[in-house]
Amino acid sequence: MSEQEALTSIKKIKSPKSVKPKAIKKIVSKKLVDVNDEQVAAFLEENPDFFTKHIQLLENMSIPHPSGGAVSLISKQLELFRGRYQDMENQLIELIDIARDNDTAVNRMHKLNLALLDAKTLDEVVTNLNLVLSEYFLTDYAAIRIIQIENNTEYADIFISPESNDLKAFARELSYGLPRCGQPTLTQARVLFGFNANEVKSCAIIPMLFTEIEGLLAIGSRDENRFHASMGHLFLTQMSEVIATRLITLLKNN
Repeated sequence: MSEQEALTSIKKIKSPKSVKPKAIKKIVSKKLVDVNDEQVAAFLEENPDFFTKHIQLLENMSIPHPSGGAVSLISKQLELFRGRYQDMENQLIELIDIARDNDTAVNRMHKLNLALLDAKTLDEVVTNLNLVLSEYFLTDYAAIRIIQIENNTEYADIFISPESNDLKAFARELSYGLPRCGQPTLTQARVLFGFNANEVKSCAIIPMLFTEIEGLLAIGSRDENRFHASMGHLFLTQMSEVIATRLITLLKNN
């Protein structure tokens, strides 16, 4: 073979392909994903303290016991413990939610008390009540009707005569003495909310029946689901007691 032919043969020989870094990463990644049972078993044998460091993994694992067809007491106990743990966790979450709701209710009532104490006239009571209910109670309208004869035309929208036919629309609420939530009748909405009657889709009508004052407290909303028949009455009753107490004080001063 001549020297020229030898050089030609050398050029034809292909150099080995090198593995690029990205390809290496893909290979390594694939090996980590494709782990079989034998590899897991080998890893656990080499690391007997693995579950000691990661004990939380045992909560959802099913570990068989050589008990034949009988149910292992250990497995049964573990199953019971898991169920009780889940029940306790659910109860804890429920208690946290209740505590959070109670905090919200206390804060709202605190704001309401401050707004009422700041009011020096009946008109200011209604104005402050609308502001607080809108900002903290997510409602749209509030109305107060005191069942009493009042000759002062300044408070014509607040007082309603005991002989007024408008009271017939609230005979049920006044006779039972309990708050009623839901969609008001058109007559009720007009007596309570005036020109805004058509915008009120749901409301709470709360009788204020005390020795020194009788009347109605109404809280309205544009949302038809805001007030419904299944709502609790305790908070609404407490609200009416606080408002009535402030109204009694202002009426005595006037």
